[in-house]
Amino acid sequence: MQEQRDSGVLFRLVYQAMQRAGVDTDAIFRRLGVDENYLQRENLRTPHAAQVLFWQVVEDVTGDPDIGLHLGLHVPTYKGQVLEYLFLSSPNFGDGLRRAKNYQRLLTDAADLELHEDGSEECYLVLNAAAEEIRRIGHFSECFVQGVLTFFDSVTDGEFRPTAVHFEHERAQGQDRVAEILGCPVSFGQEDTRLYFPASLLEHPSPHHEPGLLALHERFASEQVAELEKQDIVGDVERLVAEQLDSGEVTLDAVATRLNMKPRTLRTRLTEANTSFNQVVSQFRYRLACRLLAATDESIDEIVYLTGFSEPSTFYRAFKRWSGMTPIEYRRRSAEHDEEMAS
Repeated sequence: MQEQRDSGVLFRLVYQAMQRAGVDTDAIFRRLGVDENYLQRENLRTPHAAQVLFWQVVEDVTGDPDIGLHLGLHVPTYKGQVLEYLFLSSPNFGDGLRRAKNYQRLLTDAADLELHEDGSEECYLVLNAAAEEIRRIGHFSECFVQGVLTFFDSVTDGEFRPTAVHFEHERAQGQDRVAEILGCPVSFGQEDTRLYFPASLLEHPSPHHEPGLLALHERFASEQVAELEKQDIVGDVERLVAEQLDSGEVTLDAVATRLNMKPRTLRTRLTEANTSFNQVVSQFRYRLACRLLAATDESIDEIVYLTGFSEPSTFYRAFKRWSGMTPIEYRRRSAEHDEEMAS
């Protein structure tokens, strides 16, 4: 089964929101086993299932049980991406919305966005852009909906106004605050996440409409989706590396067998994705080691085993090469930083 992944754009927007909100992003990155270099990787796609860990770490570091809602206030407008260009070059907002739906994978593989029109004065957009277990956490959905509202406000020149929002997750308190922030009635524990708005907005014209540019942007969007299909193999390899790391069977031949392809084919497809098997394994091991050192009390010997190394000395040399410090130094610095932030 193909692993679902999210565009690095989503990660970067939330990262910018955290910076604007004064959140300690260094502490969060250490616990996740990543750094700013990871964030800026070209064609970055993060495992969708990692949203659960991400939002739990952000809540733990900030101590804010409503962190998704609060970060949504700081999410910058989604700009400079092909989906924005599709909206701007389309004849009107509704046309842009329908076109963008065809390329929703550019944001996340988990997207299931649907526009519902019944001829009445109100329509709604289903915003299930996360797997069910992630939508039920609430942080992702409350932050994502605010990002969508900010974007729609931008492409309609400030005309977009929601009439209601439904969330799938439950909320024991603070419902009025959510409604105040979103500027409309809000319901929780619903069938799915929905954004209601006046149907008349679908006809809101785009002053940037240009048929020639629209055709160009659609072609570019199609090319980007095709590029994502090339990158799918990287996610497949990472998933199998995670499954086999502690078994000592993390070899290209073993992974190729699990993927029902020849080793030569796997090597070629990874090259087309601008990486190699050794790079994928190395980067995965590094992220896992950082996360285990910063966020757990596992012994170094146990981390050596969990990251698939046969000898502690080999792990020490590799980690020093990756990070510029020993595992013990990395753990100590992480703990010292956390203590400073807690005091």
